Amino acid sequence: MESLKEKTAKGLFWGGMNNGVQQLLGLAFGIILGRLLDPSDYGMTAMLAVFSVIANELQSSGFKTGLINLKSPTHNDYNAVFWFNILAGAAIYVILWFSAPLIAEYYNQPKLISLSRYVFLGFVFSSFGMAQSAYMTKQMQIKQIAQCGMTATLTSSIVSVILAALGFGYWALATQYLMYIAVNTLLLWYFSPWRPTFKITFEPIRRLFPFSFRIMLSAIFTQMNNNIMNLLLGRYYGDTNTGHYNKAYEWSSKCFLLVGNMMRQVDQTVLVGLHDEKERQLMVLRKMMRFTAFISFPLLFGLGLVSQEFIVLAIGEKWAFSASLLPYLCLCGAFMPLSTLLTDAIISQHRSDIYLWSTIALGILQIGLMISLWRKGIYTMVIAYTVLNILWMFVWHFFVHRLMRYNLLDFIKDIVPFALAATAVMAVTGFVTDSFDNLWLRLISRFVIAVILYYAVMRISGAVILKECIAFITKKKSA
Repeated sequence: MESLKEKTAKGLFWGGMNNGVQQLLGLAFGIILGRLLDPSDYGMTAMLAVFSVIANELQSSGFKTGLINLKSPTHNDYNAVFWFNILAGAAIYVILWFSAPLIAEYYNQPKLISLSRYVFLGFVFSSFGMAQSAYMTKQMQIKQIAQCGMTATLTSSIVSVILAALGFGYWALATQYLMYIAVNTLLLWYFSPWRPTFKITFEPIRRLFPFSFRIMLSAIFTQMNNNIMNLLLGRYYGDTNTGHYNKAYEWSSKCFLLVGNMMRQVDQTVLVGLHDEKERQLMVLRKMMRFTAFISFPLLFGLGLVSQEFIVLAIGEKWAFSASLLPYLCLCGAFMPLSTLLTDAIISQHRSDIYLWSTIALGILQIGLMISLWRKGIYTMVIAYTVLNILWMFVWHFFVHRLMRYNLLDFIKDIVPFALAATAVMAVTGFVTDSFDNLWLRLISRFVIAVILYYAVMRISGAVILKECIAFITKKKSA
């Protein structure tokens, strides 16, 4: 029988494989789409992102997280959530169908009426897979979840490139979104042994509601926080500038979601399972924090270092403004997976109320700050967004300290060495390669030098996380 450490390592491996392959596919097809489409095409879909994600959270209502945080969920629990999600998804889609003209009027973009009604079908499709996804996550079927995600990403990306090449513009991006959800949902049904029944009782919904409702509200505010720039830029700066920002955010999010989602595949399940072993639970959380910092800082700082070369070479000079925004978003993104892990630790202690009110406070501050600064220009808004989100990580830590006795000094010891190492490596790499005039030479040399230097620093410093990663990969190969 596998130990907790082996299950967690295997979950991280397949979670990393899933997110890694998805992000690499997204990178490859994103380059193709970036050359085929204009910033305005990305701006059109970005304007709808906040409505889609909020509707998705309303539809799922936090019950997936609620199921994962139950010690031993029953068939009735999954069944109630399954049927509730379908009913909620259908009802919300009808509401948004009639709201489409108002959305178009807000942005002064009549084309958004038909586009929004098409895009919003996504959370109707996803409602059929929420319970299946929760079941597989609870059972640590991370390998199967990875296969679903990778296949859906490849299929939807191929379809979107074909449509973009045929001249469908922003409809290609909308179809990519829908195709991903549809294929992923079908594959979740294929791999999951759990099936719904028509013998329905909604009593589990009533029981899960207090916890799940707070998760839902928190998720809504989180999505508003993540999309507030698209919301304001779309109204005040137009679809082209919105597209530039959205593309920069998309590239940075590919990296921080790679790390954050890899951890999210396992962190709550593992921490909830250790709820009665507080010392061991804290030890596991700290190890997860070190692993996250070990990956996140060099990955995001490295992308920030090569942002100009990468964007211009990959998708062309027309995206140069997007490249100038990317370093700021990479700095912010480096801390995002750490904040995600801290919030998941709070939820694992069954304190969704803390998660809710802290998220609301962050949302109010962020929305107020962005609205007050929109006249100052996009750069000022992006810098303010970055600083606020980095500082808020310490707010999340404050609550984790209260709940799990994870003191600030230990937290700093766990993350700062990796942050300093990554900063030093990127500074040296940038200095050495700054005189290279050829963009390809500068891009490749920066990548190679940064990887070698970071590995050398970790090796010389005797980083335990590096040794454990190498040991796991070596064991995996020999097996």
